[in-house]
Formats: sequence, structure tokens, C-alpha cells
Amino acid sequence: MQSSSSPQIVIVGGGPAGLAAAIAAAQSGARVVVCEQLDRPGVKLLATGGGRCNITNTLGRDEFIAAFGRQGRFIDPALDAMDNAGLRAFLATLGVPTATDPDGLHVYPASQQAVTVQSALWRRCRELGVETRTGVRVARLLMTDGKVAGVQTDGGEIAAGRVILASGGRGYPELGGCGVGYDLAGQAGHKIVTPTPALVPLTTAEHWTRPLAGLSLDCVRVRIDLPRQSAAGVVGEMIFTHHGISGPVVLDLSGDVAALLDRTKEPVPLRMDLSGGVQAAEWHRRLDRWNRDDGAKMLRTMLSRDVPHRLAEALIPEAGLPLDVRCSQASRARRDALVGLLTDAPLTVTATEGFRRAMVTRGGVTLKQVDPHTLQSRLLPGLFFAGEVLDLDGPSGGFNLQWAFSSGHLAGASAAAMAPHA
Repeated sequence: MQSSSSPQIVIVGGGPAGLAAAIAAAQSGARVVVCEQLDRPGVKLLATGGGRCNITNTLGRDEFIAAFGRQGRFIDPALDAMDNAGLRAFLATLGVPTATDPDGLHVYPASQQAVTVQSALWRRCRELGVETRTGVRVARLLMTDGKVAGVQTDGGEIAAGRVILASGGRGYPELGGCGVGYDLAGQAGHKIVTPTPALVPLTTAEHWTRPLAGLSLDCVRVRIDLPRQSAAGVVGEMIFTHHGISGPVVLDLSGDVAALLDRTKEPVPLRMDLSGGVQAAEWHRRLDRWNRDDGAKMLRTMLSRDVPHRLAEALIPEAGLPLDVRCSQASRARRDALVGLLTDAPLTVTATEGFRRAMVTRGGVTLKQVDPHTLQSRLLPGLFFAGEVLDLDGPSGGFNLQWAFSSGHLAGASAAAMAPHA
């Protein structure tokens, strides 16, 4: 029998999902303890959106859900509890007004600072009497008679009738990513889909890209060049790095690439359209025209009118031409090779940059064993889940933070509804 002062709900993890869960549960009258292994909650939140914190976006419900892929419908009940408008209203009550980018799609705190969100969540938890224990590691679930009985930490046992696992994934270990939630869920019999890095830069084998490190291209189409993969690929901004490629278009594809690397143990081939949408036929016409009308001019000079100078200087030698070649000296075969690189360049991914650079983890607690309407375990009464610990991840652009807040809110409210208010 727990005392009147003991917590009813223990939350493992003090990120956005955990803090949202704590607020929802405490507002319902439950006594809540948050266990956070770092010295303060919400540290990973500070790194999101380049420190600006892309909270959510303004997409409609169906389009938002579709972005999560074949398992996307699982999030529907959480969005019923707190959708994008609801999240913005919730933050407004905490003194955090929000605003959209000029594109009208991405939503940030009006301050453009993630610390504004972190501070507001933590402040609200204190106002509601939530006890936050920092520097605490949870090692084991306590279970009695087939139900949750609390957690075992490195500082002792905490008895509670409800436990919410909101401990995130394995990404950014220096910001708290350690995967402890997978171990705890496994203790309750939950199946764990193998975690792999997602929203992570990719390492490539080719050397011609190395001098391009730091170069950003606004409109690149990237696709996985394997059977049963989307021929359309993903379109967006790409950045060349010292080790390969990154940027939004790459990050959105990286989860699929990481899963393929893990499953096949083989490099993953990509194809890139670097031309900004210019069709191959148009490039052939331009090169033919340069050959005919501007034969004495350097090919790199002409090409640099249409693509960044550094990209032109990288692609011309890769097409088998000397860098100082003149337009009239480029044979038909070499011009065709250059067009191929501009519109369908091959690139070979040998690895991701790993969990240390992964913004999100793909994999986690399988959804089949979790009730989407409450986020309670179907295996162990009293055990709930929120956020990244579950096998659900979306692309960049506010999807994953919205899921963290929505799932945290639903899990916290659901746990409080079941908790005895003794």
C-alpha cells in the first residue's frame, strides 16, 4: 500500500515527451516524479531546429499522418488529444507564443530560441508540484502480480502504480540518448524493433564530393537506387560534408538508408539529380549550343552560370574531362557523361554518421503491443509509452516534436485517469 505522499506516476525521461506527460498528469491531480539521467531536463530539446526548436508544422491531419509512413495511423488518437493547433495553444498558456516561418509551414517559438520552450515546460512542472529528480538512472521496472509497481534507480526504489517510459532513443548520447527505455520495455516482455539512426548525415565512398564540403544546393532530388524503393525519391536542400552528404533531403531519407545498411550489410546506392530540376534533354541542348556557339570558352565557365562554380569544377573531371577543357573540345560521349552526373549522379552510402549525430532513432517498442488510444502497454497494466521510445519516426520539419508532445500529453492524461488519487 503506497503512502499518501508517494508518487502515483513515475516518468522515465525528462525530454519534451516526458515533460508533456508530467504536466498532463499533474494537471489531472496525480502526484508525479520525473527521473532524468542528466543534470537538467529537456537538454536535447535545446539542440532541435538548430537551437530554434521547430515545434510542429501547419500541415493538415491526413498529410501529417502520411509523413510517418505505413504506421502513421497509430498517432491519430494522440493528435485527437493534442494536434498542431492544440500544441500551439498549450504553449501559449505557458507564455510561449509561436510563429510560422515565411513559408507558412514550419512553426517555431516566437523567440526563435529552444530554451524558451524548455524553460516554460520546466517552470510549469514546478508550479504543478512535479518532483524532478535529475542525475538519476533507472535500471529496472518493478512488477508485482502482473502489474507495474515502480522503478529501481541507482538511488533506490520508487514505488508507483504507473510508469511512463519517455526516455527517447539512442541519438545524441551526450544529450541523454542511451536507449534505457528499450531495456525497461524488454523487461516487461515488449518486442524491440532494432534501433537504427535516423535524421542522420550519410557517409559516402566517392571522393569527388570531398572538395564540395560546405556547399549547399537548394533543390536536389535523391533516391535509393534499389528495387522496391521510391523512384521519385525526396526533394529538398542538400549539403555536402567532409564525409558525404547531409541536409534536409538526406536526413529524411537516412532512416531508410540506415535500415538497409543494417539489414543487408552492404553499401546502399543512391542517385542524385543535382540540376535543380532542369531536364536531361535541356542540358544536352545547352551543351550542344555551347559546343557550337561558345567553343573557345572554358566549359567550367559556361557551366558555372547554371550551377555553383565548385560543383562545376567537381563534375567536369568526374565526367572524364580535363578541368581546363574548352566547350568545343568536349566530345559527345563526355558531354553525355556530364549530363548524367548533373541529372542522375550515382553515390554510394557506406555508413551513417551513427547515433552520435542522429536526431531521431528509428525502431523501438513495437506498436502492436501498445494501445494507441491510451499508449498503455497491452502486456503490462500500468506501463505507458511516449515519444521516440516507440517504433515511430517522421521526417524533419516538426513531425517528431509534435509526436513527442502529443504522445506525452496522451500518456500522461491516460495514466492519471487510471491512477489512484489516495
